[in-house]
Amino acid sequence: MNILIVLQKSYIRKILQILKIFHTTKELRSELSWLKNEGSTIGFIPTMGALHKGHISLIGKSKKETSFTVCSIFVNPTQFNNPNDLKKYPRTLDKDIELLEEIKCDILFVPSEKEVYPEPDTRQFDFGTLGKVMEGSFRPGHFNGVAQVVSRFFSIINPHKAYFGEKDFQQLVIIRELVKSEKINVQIIGCPTVREQDGLAMSSRNSLLSPLQRQNAPLISQTLFKAAGLSKNGFSVNSVSNWVENQINSSDYLKVEYFQIVNEDGLIPVSGWNEGTGIIGCIAVYAGDVRLIDNVRFNL
Repeated sequence: MNILIVLQKSYIRKILQILKIFHTTKELRSELSWLKNEGSTIGFIPTMGALHKGHISLIGKSKKETSFTVCSIFVNPTQFNNPNDLKKYPRTLDKDIELLEEIKCDILFVPSEKEVYPEPDTRQFDFGTLGKVMEGSFRPGHFNGVAQVVSRFFSIINPHKAYFGEKDFQQLVIIRELVKSEKINVQIIGCPTVREQDGLAMSSRNSLLSPLQRQNAPLISQTLFKAAGLSKNGFSVNSVSNWVENQINSSDYLKVEYFQIVNEDGLIPVSGWNEGTGIIGCIAVYAGDVRLIDNVRFNL
């Protein structure tokens, strides 16, 4: 009889498509426990809110591949090495909830900092070269904070699958290494970057751009796409790299922090197009004090 009641609850939830919101680990675990006990699979999308179509695409993929989808919204302080960046990060919870209801997400987890970190998280993760180049070089401690919060969420939710966008390519590689090194039983799904109509990679930070910055920001993706073409026409890695930086820095509203062409697996900088099974160019650009990242694959 109890099993029948559980099945009926699950069926009703799916029919009504009700977004359930949880603020505590205890309540969320209780909800997920009976869902898993009746055979449901759980997909998970961790976010820091200010949701956009990129996040929605991840949720949509999870809804197709799993029984129930959990989205979290938590601005994680341990991954910000710049206090001002943390303070300015957009927070739009009411709008986010409306959007999640509209797309019929199943579960939203909105924990407090104390709920995520009952005690200070002093864990230190070593990802070797993966965590030292590019973002790791310019944002010391960032990936350690990412690993702290993601591993914490994995332990709370125990999802079957977790979805991450390829715009944050280095983060995706780090998360896969985290799951491997910590022996976490979850499948990591990388999803293509979602872009605005003018090519700008969707990001929560885009809302912080001034009108003129937003007008110039598409130069980033336009330059990356052209760079992919140059790589097929005899240009060296070094010449492509210099060209990308010069093109973007020619705008009065953009400043390249780094552009590095690396192999996809180890994120090791390459000097030739034949190094590694896959090559990707990763970039970070400042538009005023708003930091934007993007990448492009060099399919040779």
